[in-house]
Amino acid sequence: MVLLLLKRIGFMIFTMIVVSIILFILLETGLTGDPATRVLGNFASAEQKEMWRDQHGYNQPVIIRYAKWLGNFATGDLGTSIRYKGPVKDVLLPRLWSTAILGFWTFAIMIPLSLTLGVLSGMKEGSILDRSISVFGILTTSVPEFASAVFFSALFVFGLKWLPGTSSMSDGFAFKQLILPAMVLVVYDFGYVARMTRASMAEVMTSQYIRSAVLKGLPYRQVIIRHALRNALIAPFTVIMLQINWLLSGVIVVEFFFAYKGFGALLLEASLNNDIALLEACAMVAVVVAVGSQTLADIGYTFLNPRIRFS
Repeated sequence: MVLLLLKRIGFMIFTMIVVSIILFILLETGLTGDPATRVLGNFASAEQKEMWRDQHGYNQPVIIRYAKWLGNFATGDLGTSIRYKGPVKDVLLPRLWSTAILGFWTFAIMIPLSLTLGVLSGMKEGSILDRSISVFGILTTSVPEFASAVFFSALFVFGLKWLPGTSSMSDGFAFKQLILPAMVLVVYDFGYVARMTRASMAEVMTSQYIRSAVLKGLPYRQVIIRHALRNALIAPFTVIMLQINWLLSGVIVVEFFFAYKGFGALLLEASLNNDIALLEACAMVAVVVAVGSQTLADIGYTFLNPRIRFS
C-alpha cells in the first residue's frame, strides 16, 4: 500500500509537470495570442505592451521564465490574479472550500439514494420497480443541468417561492442557498450511478455463488448483504470516484446559474478574463484531484475485494 501511494504521488508530480509545460506553452509563449494584448486589451499602445512584458518578465527566455514559475509554484506562490488584483492563493482556496461544501452535500444525498435504488432495481430485474427506476434514471440523466436548473427555479423560486434564486453565500454558510444547486447536481447524476449499480447488482444476482447460497437455504437478506452487495459495489464505486472529477469541472454551469462562488465559476471567470496565473493554478488543482481520486479508488478496491492486492 505504501508503495502504491509513493507511485501515485510520483505519477501526480509527473502529470502536473507535463500539464504545466503544456499550459505554459499555450498561455505564455504567444501561441494563442500575445499575453500583453490579452491582458491590456487591443487598444493598448505598443509602448504599454512592451512595458507590461518587461515588468512581468516576458522578455526573458522561456526556459528561465518556466523555471521561475515552477519554483514559485513549488513554494506556494501561485502568482497574482489579474482579475482580482491579489494573490491567486487567496482567491483559490475559499472557492475550493465552497465547492467542497456543495460537493459534500451532493454526494451525501446522491450516493445513498442511487445505491439504494440501484440495488433494489438489480434485485428484481425486469419488475415494475426495476423499469420505473430505470426510466426515471434515464430521464433525469438526459436532462442537462441548465435545463433542470431553469425548471427548479421556476417551480421553487417563482412558483412556490420556497427557495432563493441565487446562492452567493455572501452571508456565510446558508443551507437554504445550497438546496437548489445540490438538487440540480443530484438529479442529474444519481440516475447514472443508479443504473450502473443496477447493472452490477443484476449480474451478481445471476452468478453461481449466489445461486449456491440460496440453494443452501441461507436467508435471502443474508445472501444480499454478505454475498451479493459487496461484489456489486465494485463497479459503482469506480463510477462514484469518477464523479469527483466531474463535480470539480461540471459544476461550472450550476455555479454560474445560481451565482455560487465556487471553483467552477472561478475557472470560468479566469477563462473569460484571460487570467493566466489563475488558470494555471486551477489546472494544477484539477490534476491533484484527478490523481487523488484515482488513488482513493484503488485503495477502496482492496476493501471491497480482498483478492486485489497492489505491490
